[in-house]
Amino acid sequence: MKVDFHFHLEEGPYSASWLHRTVLALERTTPDSELLNSPSHSIDWAKELSKRLAERLETGCFSDDWLHRYFHQGKAKGIEYFGIVDHLYRFEEFRSYYNKYMILDDSPLGRIQQYWLDRVCVSSIEPFISLVEKAKRDGFPVSIGVEADYFPGGEEELKELLSSYKFDYVIGSVHFLEGWGFDNPETQDLFKEKDLTALYAMLFDYVKGAASSGLFHIIAHLDNLKVFNFRPDERKLAPMYEDVAATLKKADVATEINTGLAYRYPVKEACPSRTFLQILHKHGVPITLSSDAHFPDDIGTQLDEAVQMLSDAGYEEIVYFKEGKRIAIPLQD
Repeated sequence: MKVDFHFHLEEGPYSASWLHRTVLALERTTPDSELLNSPSHSIDWAKELSKRLAERLETGCFSDDWLHRYFHQGKAKGIEYFGIVDHLYRFEEFRSYYNKYMILDDSPLGRIQQYWLDRVCVSSIEPFISLVEKAKRDGFPVSIGVEADYFPGGEEELKELLSSYKFDYVIGSVHFLEGWGFDNPETQDLFKEKDLTALYAMLFDYVKGAASSGLFHIIAHLDNLKVFNFRPDERKLAPMYEDVAATLKKADVATEINTGLAYRYPVKEACPSRTFLQILHKHGVPITLSSDAHFPDDIGTQLDEAVQMLSDAGYEEIVYFKEGKRIAIPLQD
């Protein structure tokens, strides 16, 4: 049984490239019969697509139509169970958490990050929950979760914030080190100022803290610090991989093979690396499949390759979550 247990309905900021990518997603996920009443790439065809973009902007991402595009595309790619999350920083109810732990001051980094946060934290969480709970009632095979950033020292605050909601699972992730959002393309020059081995040690200390916190069912994209191809020789990282894997196993927390970096970012490699994956298997760390899609046409991308990577590493099963319970299924039927 194939699952995709980490995908998103939207991600700002809302640029011209975001509009273009949304139009492409609409084109790729709209049946030909609905668009080809006019000759392909004619002005009437463009008007019809423009109309659909206007409808998408008006209804937003928390609509049946947008969500069902993910389900339809996923089913066509063999996905039988879905796990949908959105980033916690998208929701106004959690804005204070990010205000406290991100660098948002008047420094160059702070101004970039303040600009970014103002343009991604744009919704209440309630429409997201209502949409996915409705999909459950309608019989779609889906679990609802959130992807929450881990900040050392913020465990109790995050626990309190999450306690107001009932999720099937919570993904913990690290996108910020000492308040720096390292996967923001506009801040990647900061890597050149860093000792990379020390930076990866810090990342993995955060990951271990997240795993040990008791807040998360899954820890996402364990080595996403490699996003822009800044990393030391992997032989220096192998002992860190061992520590992370041992911590995940002790905490009984799962991780994922996440293909998002492989098809959307410069590194062109899934998380974790093949070496890291072998170490995770050696320690018996449970794992799930994730495309980290942000548009419906990306759901399931490279999951067949991920299945092969898991098989090569020795995995024979994957997991998913429902009502907080971890369920194991064969990797390949």
